[in-house]
Amino acid sequence: MTTDSTRIETLETHLAFQDEAIRQLNDALVAQQGRIDQMQAELERLVATVRDGANDTRSTPADEVPPHY
Repeated sequence: MTTDSTRIETLETHLAFQDEAIRQLNDALVAQQGRIDQMQAELERLVATVRDGANDTRSTPADEVPPHY
């Protein structure tokens, strides 16, 4: 019976480590998904800014080419 109890203890130890690894991987995945969501929102804001800038045909003095001497 000692062999069976040793095997069971070994399996329980492996299971505990796997549970912890799965928890850590889940935490990392949740954090990454949150970061992806933030980056996607930022990208959408940047695309809107670029589109608004492309539609803006007004020129400012800073945008004009200086005269050549």
